[in-house]
Amino acid sequence: MKILGFNFMKINIEKFSDNLEKLKMNTNIDISDIKQVKSDFLKSKEEIIGIKFSYIVNYSQNIAKVELNGSILVTTNPKISKDIIKQWKDKKIPEGFRIALFNIILRRSTIKALQLEDEMNLPPHINLPRVSNEQEKKE
Repeated sequence: MKILGFNFMKINIEKFSDNLEKLKMNTNIDISDIKQVKSDFLKSKEEIIGIKFSYIVNYSQNIAKVELNGSILVTTNPKISKDIIKQWKDKKIPEGFRIALFNIILRRSTIKALQLEDEMNLPPHINLPRVSNEQEKKE
């Protein structure tokens, strides 16, 4: 699978409260559509698949919400493509393709979400590396 394109179609972040007590964050990825894409500009034996997705980070207690919607274009060989499209009719995604797809979405969307969270003075939804001294490690 090769990535031909990755685009965000909607970027939305809302902060409802500054009260960060009992803060919990939940991240969700949803695939809303998978379809074969016909293209005249790409002459290849591989087929193009278009995927629409949403990546949402909810800050519990109605504190904030980050919502990213986007689309991805990937190429696969025709046999794999037919299997993906066939399974999607039942809203299923083959395991290997699903894992690769979610990793693409996680990598690109997490970076964008972290940038937006920083701009809105929200804590990051994932643990970032930190430098600490020996005293902090013992406590």
